[in-house]
Amino acid sequence: MSNELRQNKLTKEWVIVAPSRGRRPHDNRPALPATPTFAANCPFCPGNEHMLPYVIAQWPPQTQGAWQTRVVPNKYPALVPENSSEHISDGFYLHMPGYGHHEVIIESPHHNADLASLTLPEMNMVLTTYRARYTMMRQDARNTLVLLFRNHGPRAGASLTHPHSQLIATGIIPRHIRWQEDEARRYFDEWGRCIYCDVLAFEANDRRRVIMETPHFLAFVPYAAEVPFETWIVPKRHHADFEQITEAEQHDLATTLHSFLVRLRDALDDPDYNSMIITSIRRGADEYLHWYVRVRPRLVTRAGFEIGSG
Repeated sequence: MSNELRQNKLTKEWVIVAPSRGRRPHDNRPALPATPTFAANCPFCPGNEHMLPYVIAQWPPQTQGAWQTRVVPNKYPALVPENSSEHISDGFYLHMPGYGHHEVIIESPHHNADLASLTLPEMNMVLTTYRARYTMMRQDARNTLVLLFRNHGPRAGASLTHPHSQLIATGIIPRHIRWQEDEARRYFDEWGRCIYCDVLAFEANDRRRVIMETPHFLAFVPYAAEVPFETWIVPKRHHADFEQITEAEQHDLATTLHSFLVRLRDALDDPDYNSMIITSIRRGADEYLHWYVRVRPRLVTRAGFEIGSG
């Protein structure tokens, strides 16, 4: 395949696809020591609760005994709920206090676990926790954005080894998210269809970029992927909000996501990656928006051209 430019239908942005860049010389990744099941200095390991501010919730939800997932406040939060969400004029500029929520979702009591190593019931429990916390945050009208994301490995921004994801709820809407939703709305206004459904239908028929297909989801590399091996896991049923996922879809997503992460780990030697649930920021966007899971491996480093050009 030769180098080429491809346009992302969802944003109208262009990306450069350059397979030859992958043949550049790199240092070999050093072998890492085995990770223990329990770490005495890890705040997320059972028995180390004194290192946590407090526990918000856990699943199964009994107050005592074994747990599979836990939700705790981030000890170093980017945003805190005690602050006001009021927008304040500062002369020519605009600012607001750091209102929001910043939670950590501990995905397993085992320090050396990972999503790819969990059983399917354990993976489903993680998704149950995601949905419960997402639904809770959406009930507060001040939270215009609720983002669930996972940083796997130091290059992806993970500072702790113990398997965990994060949730951040804010009172602002980042420009690129608003822009992407506006593009989807413009497409619906022009064609009367959801652009995500059209992309899904094309990829399901074309098959060249499909990784796997299950009863409820299609996993594929997007046509204008921004990084190598970027993957979207998209529900076949059209709905805008992750909160609307059915029990059958959740079980299927657990299977799909787990299978994909196992493949990613085995094929690419457990690469660092970021994953996130892309879901609607607006109520009433069901006609033109479509939620999905996005996984972006950290196999390349943004350099001068990428940063300077976007």
